Amino acid sequence: MGPTLRIPTSRLGSKLTVIIMEQPVIAQAEENSITSQPLSKKAQKRAAKAARLQEQKAERRAREKEAKKRKRRERAQVGDTEPRKRRKMGGFDQTSFAAQVVIDLGFDDMMTDKEVTSLTSQLTYTYSANRRSSTPFTSLLFTSLNGRTKARLDAINDAGYKRWTNTKWWEEGYDRIWTSNSDSCSGDEGLDAQRASVVYLTADSEEELMELKEGEIYVIGGICDHNRYKNLCLDKAKTSSIRHARLPIGRYIASLTTRKVLTVNQVFEILLKWVETRDWEQAFWSVIPKRKFQRKMTNPGASPEGELVEDESREDQEDADGAEVVASSEDGEENDQDDGVSSSRSQPVLSMACQ
Repeated sequence: MGPTLRIPTSRLGSKLTVIIMEQPVIAQAEENSITSQPLSKKAQKRAAKAARLQEQKAERRAREKEAKKRKRRERAQVGDTEPRKRRKMGGFDQTSFAAQVVIDLGFDDMMTDKEVTSLTSQLTYTYSANRRSSTPFTSLLFTSLNGRTKARLDAINDAGYKRWTNTKWWEEGYDRIWTSNSDSCSGDEGLDAQRASVVYLTADSEEELMELKEGEIYVIGGICDHNRYKNLCLDKAKTSSIRHARLPIGRYIASLTTRKVLTVNQVFEILLKWVETRDWEQAFWSVIPKRKFQRKMTNPGASPEGELVEDESREDQEDADGAEVVASSEDGEENDQDDGVSSSRSQPVLSMACQ
């Protein structure tokens, strides 16, 4: 508001009053004239182009949706109810490997809060690796989901894990695989056949897994324990009366002279790579992070050998920082683009698949 003009009442006249009242009207008219000035030709072209692109985008989305609906109707009409074995995602064809991988999450009460955070990050990388592989496993099954692990997953990307494609989440243990089908099986023989298809991967097993077979189920222990617990998964496999085996790391990587410890997603990515190449040595070298190997002279006369070096505190922090980034992009939509985060990034130490 401008300065106040004080005028004696006796001098107030109609003319002066009219002048004072017209001042705001004149100011408003000037403001309107400024805002109503026509756009320049260049600005008009930019505005027209933006409007045209927006209209084309909406039309393109509508056409894409209609095309998808039409394809679904066509498949339904010809009775095509079988899942497609080949599908295009991320710019390449995928051919599924007809085996299932189970992540056993029944160790929630044996981990610290920090380890639970690292584990949930590893689960995200596991799903991402399978989704982007050219030879993915048919499905991923996560069992014994409960406690802090479930709470952490629910908090990431508004429980985005529930939208992951080709995954199942059970609150029950992995033994439901054969117990839930026991009624439909032919007695004890059917139950034994279900158990026989399950293999628990653990570094403490004396048996080596030499090949993967379609129709079998491979269990990975979902625990991030920094190698505290010994024989944990081996004892669990024996209690469940199922087979157990270890990855043949020592057979192909002699320089890995220290603990053969891997994370959940690293074990899974090795399985994926073997399915793709049928070569364990290539699978190990392509997945195990090279920076984990540090040349160290054991004595002056000896040749250098690889030593596995872990920076656990730093990698734990990397897990916490990266989990939500990857989870936010892995929402189960087939047309999502690559989020730029490597699914094979290194993680904090985890026994292969657990100790």
